Formats: sequence, structure tokens, C-alpha cells
Amino acid sequence: MPRGRLTGARVLGPHRTSDPAGTSDKALFATMTTQSRPRLLVIGTGDTKADELLFMQDCIVAAGGEAVMMDVSVLGDPPYAPHYDKHAIAAAAGTSIPAMIADGDENSSMTLMAAGACRLARRLSDSGGIDGMIAIGGTMGTDLALDVALALPLGLPKMVVSTIAFSHLLPPERIAADLMMMLWAGGLYGLNATCKAVLSQACGAAVGAANSARRPRPERPVVAVTSLGTSCLNYIIALKPELEARGYEVVIFHTTGMGGRAMESLASQHSFAVILDLSLQEVANQFLGSVVGSGQDRLTNAGKAGIPQIVAPGAIDMIDFPTWQPIPAELAGRPVHAHNRLLASATSRPRDRRGIARAVADKLAMATAPVAFVLPTGGVQQWDREGEAFHDPEGLAAFVDEMRGAIRAPVELHEIPQHINSPAFVATVLSIFDRWIEAGVIPAAPTPDEQR
Repeated sequence: MPRGRLTGARVLGPHRTSDPAGTSDKALFATMTTQSRPRLLVIGTGDTKADELLFMQDCIVAAGGEAVMMDVSVLGDPPYAPHYDKHAIAAAAGTSIPAMIADGDENSSMTLMAAGACRLARRLSDSGGIDGMIAIGGTMGTDLALDVALALPLGLPKMVVSTIAFSHLLPPERIAADLMMMLWAGGLYGLNATCKAVLSQACGAAVGAANSARRPRPERPVVAVTSLGTSCLNYIIALKPELEARGYEVVIFHTTGMGGRAMESLASQHSFAVILDLSLQEVANQFLGSVVGSGQDRLTNAGKAGIPQIVAPGAIDMIDFPTWQPIPAELAGRPVHAHNRLLASATSRPRDRRGIARAVADKLAMATAPVAFVLPTGGVQQWDREGEAFHDPEGLAAFVDEMRGAIRAPVELHEIPQHINSPAFVATVLSIFDRWIEAGVIPAAPTPDEQR
């Protein structure tokens, strides 16, 4: 559907409410013209943040966009008529506002409103009714907004303006792969100059993103690959051109916490033909409680989505922690490398590596598609070689021994005596990859003639 023009939210007199049935998609789209103005879904609680939301509507229009107002209030009513009112949101969640109020639990009510908002937002996105979203909130509004962002596809801009942006309150698994966040300074109660400065920036950024965003429409099957910087794991230097020569688009994810989170988020949306998950440091971080994690579901979404995986334990012996914090007590006495002022790593103990190996095997055992695990017994990252700071033969031997016993059919185990940064490792991965193409496990890439 071409972009069109929406009428703004209609400001009502005191104590008036919007149509309890909500504005239907048909009626909403009937207000559109053929003008090319990006439509942003504006999400917030209109009963408590009406001034802020109407200010945002004005900012969006001034920046050349149109605002589609979605009210996710429960108790009160906004002094304007949103395009999607609270009754429409509740109905999309299979309930009603009176039922939620009668329940009396604000957490369960907002969880239901989040479910309804997700369904409506996705329906609007799929039908071409919106070109992006922007939401505002404190902990309640942010909780809901994160769900909506996850429900929307990659390439549709998602801006969340929050009083808890970038906080450790936000678990990695709640973060969409292309989420934008802005800290909402002065955003607790009512408009002020500080608040306006933030909201106007956010609205301008969201309109600009909607104007320039490109939805991913790959012409070739997409291969996801995990790795760290080439000084630690350099297999990607040889592996990427080989995969591209076979006709595949290669997307590489940096496994420093949020990179793995992005991959898991996209895997849950069936975005890949196959995943080469060759760097599992985030799994080790999660196992030992590091804040540099990707969520409890790391190494599980591909299996749930039926995506085949070739997996290897790249950098799984290292545990990350913030350089600006004291070394965690459980890593005291271990070799430490400060990568920069943000990130440092230490090696895990042999007993911990056995537990990590079992955790990896348990996650892979849940997969519903083929999985191959490549076990390089010569080492798992550049700095564990003899003479390097992280060389730990006892720890590596413990991991290898536990991994051999933990991997179970139908997961394939491919053990090689070489290091993960060796040509033999790349050759082994490509051998499995090519065999799976022949078997139809991985879809064949189109030929150059077919791509034309």
C-alpha cells in the first residue's frame, strides 16, 4: 500500500472518551491520501501522558510524518480520540477493559495490553498501515513497548523513549534486533523544556528512519555466522568468501552480548536458511552469570524455528565482565585480559567448563532441525595457544572430555585435532555445509542466471 496521509488524533473536550469500539483499519485507511508521508505508530498511556503524546504528534507532523495514535491506558481516558483506543487494544488481547479493572492487578493488565498492542501493530505493519513506531514510558510503558518492538519485522523503525533506557533492568531477550532507544530525561510527569528536547529529537529520528529504512529482501538464502574480532577468532576471514562464492548472503554477528541477542531475535522470526554458530562465549557468560549475556534462550531459537545449525565452541573458555567493575570473585586468580575500558575477559576454571559443555549439549538436544557440532581439540580461540596468556591445557581437556560425552544423537559430533583458527576447521565446516546442501537440509542458492 502506498504511503498516505492520516488525520491527527482529534482533541476532545474535558471528560470525553473515544469510541469504545475503536477505529477500524478500514475506516483508518479511508482517511489516507496518496501523499508520501511516513506513518508512525505512537504508543503511550494517553490518560497520564496526553500532553507528551500530543506534543509528539505535532513534532512528527512538523518533521514530515503522520502520527497513528495508539492509547494503551487502562484506568483513564485521554482528552483526544486515538486511532486505536484502549478498548480496541483490550479486544485484540481477547479481553475487555472492565475485566482488567475488575482483576485489579496492574502487571497482568499491562501484560494483556501489550499482547493486544503487539497484534494490532503487527497487523498494521503487515498491511502497510505504518512505516515505523515510537513509544514512550517509564517501567510500565517500556515493558509494553519492548514487546511491540519484538513483534515488528526487521527494517521497520522502532524507537522507544524511556526513563530506563540502557538500564540493566532490560533483559537481553526483550531487545529487538534493530531497536532504537533514547533516555527520556525529564520524562516523569508533564512537559518541560528538557522533556521537549528529548521527545523532539526522538520524533525527528523516527521520521528520518522511516524515510530512509530499507526492509531486508534478500535475493539469496541468508547464512548467519557468529564470531568475535579477527584477533580472537579469524575463521571468518576464509569462511565468508567461501560461503559467498556458493551464492549465499552472509550476515555476521559479534558475540559480545547484544550481537548474539540480535541473531536469536532474527532466528525466532525464521530469518535464516542456516546458522553457523561458531562463537559461544555468550553461552558461557550466561552460565556463569556475567552481565555480558544474550539471554537464557541463547542457542535455542534456531532449533525451535527448525533452522539447521553448525555449531562450534569458539571462545567458550572466556568469561566477560565490565572493565570498570572489580574482577568478579569467581574469576579471582584467573588470567585476565582488558580488551578496552568497557570489556575485559578471564578464563573459566576446568570445573566450570564441564558445566558449560553440558549446558551447550542440553540446548542443542532441543533442536527440531539437524545440528552438527565441530569440536576442535587443539584450541578454541587465539589466546589459548601455547605461549599465550590464556593457554590452559587442563581447562581445554576438561571441556573436550565433557563435550564428547554430552553430545548425543541426532546431533552430529565432528572432532578434529586442530585449532579453531586453522584451515582444517574451516574445511570441516564447509564440508558439512556442502553435504547438507546436497541432502536438501540447506536450500541451494540460485545460480547467477537465476538471480538475473
